Amino acid sequence: MRRSRTTGLAAAAAALLIAVTGCASGSGQGSATGAGGGDAASAEYNAGLDGVVNPSTHAGGTVTYQLSSTPDSMDPGNTYYAFMWDFSRLYARSLTTYQPAPGQDGLKVVPDLATGLGTASDDGKTWTYHIRPGLKYSDGTPITTKDVKYAVERSNFAPDVLSNGPTYFNQYLVNNSPDYQGPYKDKGGGLNSIETPDDTTIVFHLSQPFADFDYLVANPQAAPVPQAKDGGADYVKNIVSSGSYMFQSYQDGVGATLVRNPNWSADSDQIRKQYPDKIVVQFNVAQTTIDQNLIAGNATMDLGGAGIAAATQATALSNPSQKAHIDDAQSGALAYVAISTAVKPFDNLHCRQAVAYAVDRLSAQTATGGDIHGDIATGILPPTVNGYRQYDDPYATPDHKGANSPEGLAKAKDQLAQCGQPGGFTTNLSARSDRPNEIALAQAVQASLKQVGITANIQQYPSGKYFTDNAGAPAFVHDHGIGLMMMAWAADWPTGYGFLEQILDGQTIKASGNSNLSELNDPAINQMLASAIGNTDSGARTKAWGDIDQAAMQQAPLVPLLDRKDPLYRPDSATNVYVTSAYGMYDYLNIGTK
Repeated sequence: MRRSRTTGLAAAAAALLIAVTGCASGSGQGSATGAGGGDAASAEYNAGLDGVVNPSTHAGGTVTYQLSSTPDSMDPGNTYYAFMWDFSRLYARSLTTYQPAPGQDGLKVVPDLATGLGTASDDGKTWTYHIRPGLKYSDGTPITTKDVKYAVERSNFAPDVLSNGPTYFNQYLVNNSPDYQGPYKDKGGGLNSIETPDDTTIVFHLSQPFADFDYLVANPQAAPVPQAKDGGADYVKNIVSSGSYMFQSYQDGVGATLVRNPNWSADSDQIRKQYPDKIVVQFNVAQTTIDQNLIAGNATMDLGGAGIAAATQATALSNPSQKAHIDDAQSGALAYVAISTAVKPFDNLHCRQAVAYAVDRLSAQTATGGDIHGDIATGILPPTVNGYRQYDDPYATPDHKGANSPEGLAKAKDQLAQCGQPGGFTTNLSARSDRPNEIALAQAVQASLKQVGITANIQQYPSGKYFTDNAGAPAFVHDHGIGLMMMAWAADWPTGYGFLEQILDGQTIKASGNSNLSELNDPAINQMLASAIGNTDSGARTKAWGDIDQAAMQQAPLVPLLDRKDPLYRPDSATNVYVTSAYGMYDYLNIGTK
């Protein structure tokens, strides 16, 4: 998931990878307790990594979330930020979701709308789900599988209306409707490759085996949307809830208020509770202000889940009472610099490799406050994702210092000479204006590139538009000469495919909401990805993810910086707090207040 993302760690891949040879999965019910499994934990440093801090069934009060930017969208079918995938589960139930529990238990995928995990047939090319009968939306109308089908159609086949989110369904559903242009243009009944024989059954027909399909339908694109209530891009203003909370109000650029959904039934939902009376979300609050509000108890959660700012970190870690409220979470995300293969001179491999040698990754780590924000990365897959393996860093320099070491300087200059730019050149480097740690990373990258004659002018854009209008819009990137782009990426689900595909596969490049910022479109890598996900041998798939990582690094589409960790702050007032490995941040599903 972009962009925090979006994590997903990995060990659970083996627990879920249902044989694509066509077996049905068990119901896998989630925990019936308010905060899922895990031992209760006292307020201590890192207590929320493996335990539940302040477990409580207390109902009432207001939970306040603050965000330093605006979301890409609160529409479950038009969002790709990890924090929104986490938060949207309060009002959008997908076919499956992640078990609410701390630590590795949070990686287990369990049925949500569905009565069980998927039944695979046709050698893994057909997946069937049954949803629970009697479910209702917040307006009292029934939820049917036709609404799930419609949700997939609107989120994957109408990029001119809803541009955010991944493109897996578009890529892998059988293309028996080649002229289908999404539900806003096509009025002929939708995709033939998704069948709804009755109101509780849905069948997906894929063009090839897809071993990770139960993970795919956990993303909010598989949360039902009633076609009669869909306003396209304006649906975000009047979202109809299928979850435990519903929207009381929404104001674009300002925030939202959620209240209990009276038509949600606890009997149909083993993972959600209704603890707070009200959930308030406030947008565009400065990160340092959010930090201080958390410390003072004036906010419950930092919605962005990217950790306290470096300016707050030093004071908080040196104060024992504040440090006891911090969890340094493995986010499962890679912070990196994407290099555009479509912007000159980076269409030349040697110019990209010059950047890879020149970037001082040690200074980048230092700029964000040291190893509390992550370990120096040397490959694309983080160690937490299934398929990760160590291999020799193809752009190794002493102590990762890049052009700030004599060896790195010489290697970078050699590559510049080979790409016909011996004196260096000027380019633009994009970063998100409301993410101070990302700006700090960009400045460190800028400084190290300067050592080899590459001038990278930093261009700042807001998070809410970064992928729709700026770095994720190839035409804008080309027109504005943005050769380098700051990025943080986590797995859409905890396997190598869930991490790699949307940032390396040329088929995923789109006009807006693009995650393949480098616009890498290497036929060999595209084929490696497609072949691996269709392989029914889980061991072969795992090996393939590492092979793809290594092959892609040879093309230098990006410079890995940090396998990110995020120091998250939880105030005393927050209950049922723990880090979920599924999203690499606090699990927002059942947060309450004392």
